[in-house]
Amino acid sequence: MPHSNALKVTPLTAAIGGLVEGVDLAQPQSDAAVNDIRRALLDRKVLFFENQELTPEQHRAFAARFGDLHIHPVYPNIPGVPEVLVLDNHRDNPTDNDNWHTDVTFIETPPMGALLHARQLPPVGGDTLWSSMSAAYEALSPSMQGFLSGLQAEHDFTRSFPPDLQASQNAGHERYEAARRKHPPVIHPVIRTHPETGAPGIFVNDGFTTRILGLKPAESRALLDFLNEHIRQPQFTIRWRWSANALAFWDNRCTQHYAVNDYLPHRRVMHRATILGDKPYFRADA
Repeated sequence: MPHSNALKVTPLTAAIGGLVEGVDLAQPQSDAAVNDIRRALLDRKVLFFENQELTPEQHRAFAARFGDLHIHPVYPNIPGVPEVLVLDNHRDNPTDNDNWHTDVTFIETPPMGALLHARQLPPVGGDTLWSSMSAAYEALSPSMQGFLSGLQAEHDFTRSFPPDLQASQNAGHERYEAARRKHPPVIHPVIRTHPETGAPGIFVNDGFTTRILGLKPAESRALLDFLNEHIRQPQFTIRWRWSANALAFWDNRCTQHYAVNDYLPHRRVMHRATILGDKPYFRADA
């Protein structure tokens, strides 16, 4: 894959992950560099950039080169930079992202991607894992692929953000209730066609998917349990050990991720900018 200037992308596993070198994300990026990064993202699904000293404004500016940005309805954000949310986890505010999930699938147009920047790290622990949903789909039998491709599933904001969750309570009753009213359950295909590559991938996740339409409750639960277990297989995944000021940029349309909660009582502070995407669909001839 050709790249502009000094951009270098080193694959980290066969299925997913690329280390990007030769770019300073604090600086404005040329159209050619942005296009190269986008192509690398489509190829590797999650990109890692080390030693990136970014202000929240620079973080937002780089993310905005890839699309409009989402403002999270519950998580706190940077004052004056609402598009950059803060994940500040410690003994009194443990993470709620220690499950396999795809971000913000509770909206009609879930994010195309997100950029997570390490601002304060614990002395040990706090890794993040990603899994390729296209690799997980390809590993299914043709019969299972065909069966899943005709199904739709419900995604619900309150599955990951119930009223008693610490993040929900931190948001305050008024803000939380407004978020809940604004985000009723939505329906997405169980198998999603990637809008840029055309590749099919699994698009249900334990964070937000509540049921598969057209199945009896026990059937739905059994199938979701199978898929949620299937996507965790090591051959689909990469585990990233954070370093100071590292940034991860992932394609939210074809990945899931998991924040390992193994560092309490130490503190871990991350900033995330989230890029809006389009409405998921499945195309049988993809």
